[in-house]
Amino acid sequence: MAKKQISRKEFIQTAAAGALLANLGVLSAQTGKRTTNLGSERKLLKKPGPMLPPVPAILLTVNGMENNKDEISVVWTFIVEGKPPHIGISVADSHVAQKMIDKHGEFVLNVPVESIIKQFDVVDMNSSKIKDKFKLSGLTRVKASNVNAPAIKESPIHVECKVIQSMVVPPERKVFIAEVVATNVLENVCDENGRLIVENTPFFGMTAGSGEFYTMGKKVGYIGKSVGRTDIKY
Repeated sequence: MAKKQISRKEFIQTAAAGALLANLGVLSAQTGKRTTNLGSERKLLKKPGPMLPPVPAILLTVNGMENNKDEISVVWTFIVEGKPPHIGISVADSHVAQKMIDKHGEFVLNVPVESIIKQFDVVDMNSSKIKDKFKLSGLTRVKASNVNAPAIKESPIHVECKVIQSMVVPPERKVFIAEVVATNVLENVCDENGRLIVENTPFFGMTAGSGEFYTMGKKVGYIGKSVGRTDIKY
């Protein structure tokens, strides 16, 4: 455990692999009614794991190593900062997308919705292979608005990113920190102030620890409620 708090900027520059990867979690995703039946005693699992449910289910799109050889991949994604808007992704050394991101320095994070869960899984199960995943999955290729990268038409949210820093994370990962230079959304995904309308967008997350997908369920609170704030988005 750290002896003192550090800023997010310092964390990005100095974080060790374990500390960084432990921050891959996001806000919860839950669907339907649930009966809580938690016990009072704890047990130590035989194998440790990054059980921080849920994590974002995101489709990354990036230009390929050759012209017209672009890529769709599933990568670990996390928020670094809201203002300025910075995100992070973790990509395995064996992943074909890593060299493409190194080469081009920009990409799009496409937020999938419930209607394309099957296509998402097709991409995920082929993420380490070089194929035309648009053709393989049936997803539609479109151009991003502010970066030189493809995007996915069926995704209601495109987060367009440019890499500002990267770091090697042993034993076989590279983490990229990127600035969000544009966020492109379909009509009715956000209100006039750019705030996400959650009930209009059936996006889903993965529960790290069970490997399942869940859409959003009941709203149980919001950031800043304890101090009377309603303006916080990130």
